[in-house]
Amino acid sequence: MRLIANISMLFTEVPIGQRVGAAHDAGFEGVEVQFPEPDDIASLRAGMAATGLPVVLINVPRGTGDEVGLAALPGREDDFRDAVAFCAEQAAALSVRKVNVLSGRPPQDADPAECRELLIGNLRHAADTMAKIGVRVMVEPVNPHDVPGFFLTGLDAALDVLEEAAHPNLFLQFDFYHMAITEPDLCEAITKAAPRIGHVQFADTPGRNEPGSGRIDFVAALRTLRETGYDDTVSAEYRPAGTTTDGLGWIQEFRKGLS
Repeated sequence: MRLIANISMLFTEVPIGQRVGAAHDAGFEGVEVQFPEPDDIASLRAGMAATGLPVVLINVPRGTGDEVGLAALPGREDDFRDAVAFCAEQAAALSVRKVNVLSGRPPQDADPAECRELLIGNLRHAADTMAKIGVRVMVEPVNPHDVPGFFLTGLDAALDVLEEAAHPNLFLQFDFYHMAITEPDLCEAITKAAPRIGHVQFADTPGRNEPGSGRIDFVAALRTLRETGYDDTVSAEYRPAGTTTDGLGWIQEFRKGLS
């Protein structure tokens, strides 16, 4: 497994293009970016060229204002398709291997069954679109405490959606942080989700800070993940308690769990 950094949350002390270099210097083997701005692409490409680090994953745009995704929002089908098309252009420009889809926060009066059906259809569309350029599509369950009203909130719901969508280019984005909050046992959740996992992220809980700041047993979680046969990227997506560089003391021990 390879350790990468989410540079939308880490190394924010410097402009985004320089964060690729900062991640390289800290020993990361790649980066991901949540929502690249159009003006970010050139500087990210320059950072990639200078360091050899790939941009592994980006997200499909989440909408406007405080929106947190479009895929399960009734009446926003055209907006979602536009977002997927925009993301596909960015994915091609950055040579990413994966994109993530956020289901969003439907209106309180929306029919959950309609939202679920819409999410499945939108995921199939994203998977078809991205398959044409060789990019895998993730869908991510998010805990409802951090994002109240988020549609896809638990592992079972996410696995059921993937099962019904039944698309070979759809996978689960498994975040230790969110799953440690919504699931009774993180290691059991990893084992259960294993056939569907296409990408892994982590932060400790509570607080969403560095590993070692909370209660997640990362040694056990990584051992379980390794035993499932997962051999892809694992991304640090946390809020540094101080400066990013000052808080990187966890990396040496964490790396031991990746191999």
